Amino acid sequence: MFDLRLLWPSVTIATAMSLAACSQPAQDTASADADAPAADTAGKTIRIATEGAYPPFNFTNADGSIGGYDVDVANALCAQMQAKCEIVAQDWDGIIPGLLAQKYDAVVAGMSITPERQEKVDFTEPYFANTMVWLTDINGGFDPLAIKSLNLGGQRSTTPGAYLQDNYEGKDGNTVQLYDNYDNAYLDLKSGRSDAVLAEKVSAKSWLKDNPEGFGIVGDEIDNDDNIAIAVRKGDGLRDDFNKALSEIRSNGELARLEQANFGE
Repeated sequence: MFDLRLLWPSVTIATAMSLAACSQPAQDTASADADAPAADTAGKTIRIATEGAYPPFNFTNADGSIGGYDVDVANALCAQMQAKCEIVAQDWDGIIPGLLAQKYDAVVAGMSITPERQEKVDFTEPYFANTMVWLTDINGGFDPLAIKSLNLGGQRSTTPGAYLQDNYEGKDGNTVQLYDNYDNAYLDLKSGRSDAVLAEKVSAKSWLKDNPEGFGIVGDEIDNDDNIAIAVRKGDGLRDDFNKALSEIRSNGELARLEQANFGE
């Protein structure tokens, strides 16, 4: 998350990817600090953190391994840079603090670029653009244009979570409940404890693949300029290397292939 997520610890990476899975366009993410030397990555190991609980961006398999779009992108970038990727799982709320504490070198975790996060970390160019959607019981009469006296769910420290708090919490009788991860938000939706969940489109569509009966996306997508990128420590020349590798895998079609493989679009 979030993203598609505030720094949110929580957005509530996010905060960019805390306070997610609420973002604004990157501010000058393309230009690196002129004084920051580019890192020599060839032959080196780059330690990369992801959440492991934000499918289809990242998730934990039954055998404990980590998969998903973020992991595929990270491995493609490391291969392009002739470096070795070491992927580690980190709870969302601690993902930026862990980066700043040098537990790892970068965060590739569906993290949205937000001004709050940009105060703490540097971001690469975006590698994905998100939109938000309402996920609900399609027989429950939920109307995204008339949201009143409802229980609304989302993930903490994500851009959708921040959007819910800013626009619905305590207004028109609505209650906002934010969870540690989307899995718990979806569980409460399925059990009827929530009327709707606001989530990144790819997260909602991934959940619907396993829960197609009675649930669906209602209303139009919400485009809130949610751009997802890699976070590194301030002034780290690794950002330049990532940006160069991103440009190369975008040009050669590898990034588009990974999107198709993970999102089917």
